Amino acid sequence: MPGWLSGVIMMVLLAVNTLFWATPLLIFALLKLISPIRSLSDLLSRAAAASGQHWATVNTLLGDALLPTRWTIRGVDKLDMKGQYLVSSNHQTWNDIYVLMEAFDRRAPVFKFFMKQELIWVPVLGLCWWALDYPFMKRYSSKYLAKHPELRGKDFETTKKACERYQNIPVTVLNFLEGTRFSKTKQAETKSPYTHLLKPKAGGFALTIGALGENINSLLDVTIVYPGGAKGFWDFVCCRVPEVIVDVRQITIPHEMYVGSYETDKLFRKHIQNWIADLWAQKDRRISELLAEAGAA
Repeated sequence: MPGWLSGVIMMVLLAVNTLFWATPLLIFALLKLISPIRSLSDLLSRAAAASGQHWATVNTLLGDALLPTRWTIRGVDKLDMKGQYLVSSNHQTWNDIYVLMEAFDRRAPVFKFFMKQELIWVPVLGLCWWALDYPFMKRYSSKYLAKHPELRGKDFETTKKACERYQNIPVTVLNFLEGTRFSKTKQAETKSPYTHLLKPKAGGFALTIGALGENINSLLDVTIVYPGGAKGFWDFVCCRVPEVIVDVRQITIPHEMYVGSYETDKLFRKHIQNWIADLWAQKDRRISELLAEAGAA
């Protein structure tokens, strides 16, 4: 079958699957909006998450059936579908979302990640993300914040409110610490000290663990490698991504990470930043090792 035909079939099936699961997702979300009882609201959140999980599962089954991509996924054997996890991953392409679905499907709770506020207007998908309690972040430029200083910290407030909704339900919270997709141009512009990564941003990480608390089972440190090079989603569904490696490390988050204030305590903030920088240095080396193992260095 020609690659482009495979891509068309895959995209149509993914669209049909999305429309199918969007219906129960939106019903559960609307019921939750009008529910005055916290326990009922939590139950509806679980029902919406279950629909989201089925949506993701069918997506991955379609890919497994139609695409020739070879998957190497390590470190996911001991995860708990009833647990709470924080995921930190490198970010190179929109394919990373599908890759994470494949890695964690039926192994960990359906994941949620922080999104730009404008994405809520994406047809169908925006409503699904809203129904699944994805936090939408309003980004402000430095110039705009200089004129409107009262808006500083709004992203932090959004993070806290979102994570408070997750406290009583199984959840996997995904955080792309780089804040954007890696490219050589961005690497040069930001003067990143890493070979394969951009500089990580520790603020969202610190606020997420502060809001979720020590109920988090562990940090899942995810390293995604494309031995044939990172490509776009159309290339992926057209069978042009021959191999994907996903390496997952479960890391216990130190107790002291939960007890400080990232916003007001400079020493605590520096401690978090140093811890993340060390994590990122290890990930950068791990990417080089995985590429070498795959013969793509």
